[in-house]
Amino acid sequence: MPVYEYECAACGPFTQMRSMSECADPQDCPVCTRRAPRVMLTAPHFASMPAETRKARAINERSAHAPRTLDQHRATHRPGCKCCSGLSKRLVAKTANGAKSFPTARPWMISH
Repeated sequence: MPVYEYECAACGPFTQMRSMSECADPQDCPVCTRRAPRVMLTAPHFASMPAETRKARAINERSAHAPRTLDQHRATHRPGCKCCSGLSKRLVAKTANGAKSFPTARPWMISH
């Protein structure tokens, strides 16, 4: 639940955690129990978030489909690696009529 700010005419500002459906409704002051309207006194507290949370949000906001640089590719793949050089053996399956299929190569493609 989010935290909203309210200002009592007699006691001053206070914060209260309420559901979003009740955000526009006045809240009872915790000191004098008068009804206090909602006000916006401060900006959201993103700067006071823990460092781990800020880092996690920054990572989530980056594009998951951003292209990798050549240096990033070389850091994980060395010359002659089986996944990049084509040295790995492809599995070939034959049907009863002799047609070839490559089940691991590109399963979304239909062969001729």
